[in-house]
Amino acid sequence: MFENLSDRLDRAFKLLKGEGRITEINVAETLKDIRKALLDADVSYKVAKNFCDGVKQKAMGQNVLKAVRPGQMMTKIVRDELAALMGGQAVDLNFKGAPAVILIAGLQGSGKTTFAGKLALYVKARKGRQPLLAACDVYRPAAIEQLKVLGAQIDTPVYTEEGLKNPVQIAQNAIKYAKANGYNTVIVDTAGRLAIDEEMMREIAAIKKAIAPGETLFVVDAMTGQDAVNTAATFNERLDFDGVVLTKLDGDTRGGAAISIRAVVTKPLKFTSSGEKLETLDVFHPERMADRILGMGDIVSLVEKAQEQFDEEEARRLQKKLAKDQFTFDDFYRQLQQIKKMGNLKDLAAMIPGMGKAMKDVDLSNESFKSVEAIIHSMTPQERQNPSIFNGSRRKRVALGSGVSIAEVNRLVKQFDDMRQMMKAASNPHKAKNMMRAMSARRR
Repeated sequence: MFENLSDRLDRAFKLLKGEGRITEINVAETLKDIRKALLDADVSYKVAKNFCDGVKQKAMGQNVLKAVRPGQMMTKIVRDELAALMGGQAVDLNFKGAPAVILIAGLQGSGKTTFAGKLALYVKARKGRQPLLAACDVYRPAAIEQLKVLGAQIDTPVYTEEGLKNPVQIAQNAIKYAKANGYNTVIVDTAGRLAIDEEMMREIAAIKKAIAPGETLFVVDAMTGQDAVNTAATFNERLDFDGVVLTKLDGDTRGGAAISIRAVVTKPLKFTSSGEKLETLDVFHPERMADRILGMGDIVSLVEKAQEQFDEEEARRLQKKLAKDQFTFDDFYRQLQQIKKMGNLKDLAAMIPGMGKAMKDVDLSNESFKSVEAIIHSMTPQERQNPSIFNGSRRKRVALGSGVSIAEVNRLVKQFDDMRQMMKAASNPHKAKNMMRAMSARRR
C-alpha cells in the first residue's frame, strides 16, 4: 500500500531541489503534483484540494533555516498535514461497562468476522481482558462456524444459540452470559449484506439500541477505495459509530480510504488489518502512517511488533546456549516462527527508514521461509540438535527429503554457521571487537 503515492510525492518534492527559498511559484508547481498524486491514490477531490490549500497556507512565508532546504521544509509540512488529516493521534478502544460491549458492523465481505477474532486476540493479549465472542450473523452460511474456528484458535469462547434467528435477542443473551461467567468484554459479530439496504440498517440499529455498546466499530474493505469512504459516511448517518477499521491493507489498494475517511466521517480510524493471520491487527497511528507514506519508515511500530513476540525467558535461555556454543537448528527454527508472527517480511522491511524504495522490486515474502523450514524438517532430531555432524551424505539425504538442491542445503548450513558465530560473538564484547577487526582487515 502507498508505494505509488510515495513515489509520486517524492518526485513532487524534488521540484524544490536546488531552490534557495520557498516561493508561491515553486510551491504551486509542487502542490499541483501532490494533488494529482492524492487523486490517483483515490483520495476524494474535495479532501485533496483542502489538504493542498492547508499545505500552501503553512508553506507560504515560511522562514527556511540555512541548515534546512526548501524541499525538506515542504516534506515536513506535508508530513504534519497528512498526520492531521488522518486524525493526528491514535485513539484507543473504550472499555466502559461491565462487561464492555463492542459492536462490529459493515458490509458482507469486508472481513468483519475475521476482524472479530483478531480483536478478541488483541484485547486478550495486549489489554489483559477476558473476551467473549457473540455470533449474531444468523444469515450467512457458515458464519457461526467460522467464528467458532477463530475462537478455538485463540482459546476464546463463542456464544451461539442454534436455531434462534433473532440477532437482537442473541446479543442480549450473550451479555447476560458474560456477566454470569466473568467475561469482561463482549465482541458482537453482526450480519452484513452485499450492499447497503434498509433492512440491514434497521437490524443493526436495533441491535445497537438493545445492547447500548460502549464501542461501535465500522469495518470496511480498503480495496474498495473511495467507495469505502462513501459507505462509511452512509453507515455513520444511521449508526453514529465510534471508529473505523480498514481491512485488507495487504491487497491491491492505493490507500485513499486511509487518508480520506477521517476527514469525511469525522470519526477516528482505530485499526488496520492485513492478511488472515489473527496477529495481523495494528492500532492506527496517523503520524506513523504519514511517515510511511513519505518513505520515512516506522521504527516505533517495528520495535513494538518485535516486543510482542519477545519472550524474556526464551531470550535468557538462548543467551546461555549461545555463550556455550550450543545454538541448534531447533533454536533457529523457533526464531523463524517468531519473525513470521510479526507479519509480512516486505512490510516489516518497509518500516526501516529508506528500505521501502530499496525493497520495492524485491520479491520478499514469508513464502521464502518455506524451503528453509522444509530443509530443517527433513533433518533428524539428532542433526537439528548437533549441527556439527551434518556431513555430505546427510546433506544429500536432506536435499532429497525437502525437494531442494544440495547447493541450497549447503547455503543454509553456511548461513546458519555464520549467524551462530556472529550471535556468539555479540554475547561476548571482547570477541565481537576482534571479529569486527578481522572483518575490517579482510575488506582492506
